Amino acid sequence: MKAVVTSAKGQVVIPKEIREKIGLKPGAKAAVELVGDHVEIYALPENPVEFFCGIFKEGSSLTKALLNARREEVDRESKTGT
Repeated sequence: MKAVVTSAKGQVVIPKEIREKIGLKPGAKAAVELVGDHVEIYALPENPVEFFCGIFKEGSSLTKALLNARREEVDRESKTGT
C-alpha cells in the first residue's frame, strides 16, 4: 500500500508503478468510484467501442435473436397480408 498526500484542491498523485500496472498514461481518462468507505481508481479504455467489441462472445447472441424475431415478424405479415 502506498500513501499519498492530497493537495489543497483534493488532488493526489498516483504512484508511477501503479499507473504503469493499470495502464494509465498521461492525458488518459480514469474512473473514480466510491466503494463503501474507500475510493477505487481504474484506467478507462482509450477506445471504449473497440475495447468492448466482442466482450459477449460467449452465450446467446442478441443479434441472432433479433434477426430471428424479425424473420418471424415478416413471415406473419406475409401470411396476413399486412
